[in-house]
Parts: sequence; structure tokens; C-alpha cells
Amino acid sequence: MELTHFDEKGNARMVDVSEKEITSRQAIARGVIKVSQIVYDAIADKRIAKGDVLTVATTAGIMGAKKTWELIPMCHILQLTKCAIDWEMNPKTCEIRCSCTVRCNGQTGVEMEALTGVSVALLTVYDMCKALDKNMEIGQIYLAEKEGGKSGRMVNPAREV
Repeated sequence: MELTHFDEKGNARMVDVSEKEITSRQAIARGVIKVSQIVYDAIADKRIAKGDVLTVATTAGIMGAKKTWELIPMCHILQLTKCAIDWEMNPKTCEIRCSCTVRCNGQTGVEMEALTGVSVALLTVYDMCKALDKNMEIGQIYLAEKEGGKSGRMVNPAREV
């Protein structure tokens, strides 16, 4: 497999996708933030002074996915047809899991948009809660699944989908 973001001289380039077929594409990325019990309870009870954390983080994640092309130099501008942020809270571990599902009909995939969306959403949780605790940990960000394009469907074998 060759790296497509480099030309024959090793220079960085944006991949030309003009000859690729337009197909329906979807990607799902996941990540987690581990917080203290105080932060967890404040999020769950909607007692953070900056507002409803998960609602704001959802909006931020969607905005992040839509602006991926502005953040990652070789990403294409895509017309997203769906971007959804979902949350799962675990009171036993004080972990908040985030997933970002992105869709488009296009000539290139939406994996980077899903990964950016989940990352920005989790960073927003951190930003909104850092006054209570700066020791939160963001991690386990990964592409869980992708569909469409020449390579078809991929499910990350190391992770549950």
C-alpha cells in the first residue's frame, strides 16, 4: 500500500479524487474522557456554571467535524449529510464515552471528520469542567467503523462497535 498524500518526489500533496466514484460514506469514531466523581456528578446534574456540558459539547463536536478541512491540511472540503454525537455515561468508572457518526455522499471518506468531531466534543467537556478539576483524561480515540468507497466496510477488529 502506498501513501497517497505524497508525490513521487516525497512532497506533501492533496489527493486528487476527481476520478473517484461518488458513493455513500459513513464513519464512526469513539473516545472517552475520565473525570472525577465531583465532575461526573456536576455534569450529570447539569450544575456546571458554563451550561449543559453535553449539549454544548455535542454542538462543538458537530462544528469540529464540519471544519475538519480547515484543521487537517490535506483533507477535502466535504458536504456532510449527517453528523451525530452520542454520549454514554458510566457512573461506576466516572467515564463519559462519546461517539461521532458522520455521513456524506462523496468521492472521499469521512473518517477524519468523525475523529475530529469526537475529539472536539471531548475537548469541550474538558474546557467546560476544568475549573472543577484539571486532571481529567481524554483517550481511547479511534475509528470504530467506516463504510463506502473502494475499500468498502471496515470494522476496527480491536474495538467493539
